[in-house]
Amino acid sequence: MFSHDEVGREFIHALKYRGERAIARWLGDSLALAHMDARGEAAPIDAVTWAPTTAAHRRARGFDQAETLARATAKALRARPLRLLRRIGGTAQSGAGREARLAGPRFEGRAGAAGRCVLLVDDVVTTGATLRAATAALADAGAAAVHVAACARRGRDRFSAAA
Repeated sequence: MFSHDEVGREFIHALKYRGERAIARWLGDSLALAHMDARGEAAPIDAVTWAPTTAAHRRARGFDQAETLARATAKALRARPLRLLRRIGGTAQSGAGREARLAGPRFEGRAGAAGRCVLLVDDVVTTGATLRAATAALADAGAAAVHVAACARRGRDRFSAAA
């Protein structure tokens, strides 16, 4: 995981705001490598999914950067990318203050999560609220296990999640 400053920030911004999707392949490969153990083996993953962005951001950018990253990661892991989360409401995390971010977005897990070992992918972790909410929604939908992976960490907060 990169720090969300200098190079890490530039990679994420190139993908997210300039639509340079070729970067997603490299980031997806990096997330896949980070998910592997010392023998080069990944924990068993039945599906790779993402915390969907808001509909407004998807329309403005023409794509969902988290979905693009998840699909690239799934390809590198030879796993199946699945849309296992639905975002409830349209409040974006980007640009929000700390308290609003901690309140986090809301997600609903889809039935396809039941019994699966899922790798949840996101682009940037600031407070961890998005990944916590998405992990909880997947667990509520019956996921057997949820692993998380993100490209960059922003700010001083640390994040840890398990389901």
